[in-house]
Amino acid sequence: MEIKFFKPDVTHIKAMQELVQEEVDKGIILLRTEDEMANTIRSYTVVEVDGKIAGFTALHIHSIRLSEVRSLIISKEYRGLKLGKKLVEACIKEGRKLGLQQILSLTYQKGFFESLGFYEIEKEKIPEHKIWADCIRCKYFPVCEEIAMVYDL
Repeated sequence: MEIKFFKPDVTHIKAMQELVQEEVDKGIILLRTEDEMANTIRSYTVVEVDGKIAGFTALHIHSIRLSEVRSLIISKEYRGLKLGKKLVEACIKEGRKLGLQQILSLTYQKGFFESLGFYEIEKEKIPEHKIWADCIRCKYFPVCEEIAMVYDL
């Protein structure tokens, strides 16, 4: 089994959208349009297994202090290989390299993020521009059941 982590280019967007579509339909992950993904393609990290996209995530920068792990997805057939953990660890490494102070995650998977060193915070502590820019697009807004977690870099 050959596992490869890399920064995608715009030719990967269609496959990435197909992979995440089921979670988007469930309201677990926010829809990112093709144009949005193209605009932020440098923020993504993809993992391939034997030449097939198995998952991805993005490190979105909100400010000189705060970034966010977004759109973390691993294909069902590749879960259990610790690929999600390795993608988040890649975000942590990238955040440090960029000089950021914290990484935010809004998640339903509290235990997963705790195992990586994230801790829970009150949603009210998330910067307002984050809430209005993304959360208002969620089908569950304003009744959010996601857990806000941060990692200090």
